[in-house]
Amino acid sequence: MTGIADVFLLLVYLGTGDFRKLESGNMYFWDINDCNWYAAQVTKRYGNYMYRDYMDAKDRATAYCVPRRVNPEDVKVY
Repeated sequence: MTGIADVFLLLVYLGTGDFRKLESGNMYFWDINDCNWYAAQVTKRYGNYMYRDYMDAKDRATAYCVPRRVNPEDVKVY
């Protein structure tokens, strides 16, 4: 495949507010459903948190997919 293709970029952030930091922004997917599945999986948190509000702001995760145009010869697309 050559040329420009429409894909979806998975962005993963850790933290909130001043602690928010982009941890991953280099995974591209052909299908929005695949991208959203990974977004849902990487934001799950396990531990002995009785309530989510007690989780430290630095440990909170947000992930979402955005449309992008890339050359599939230059980047890996899943």
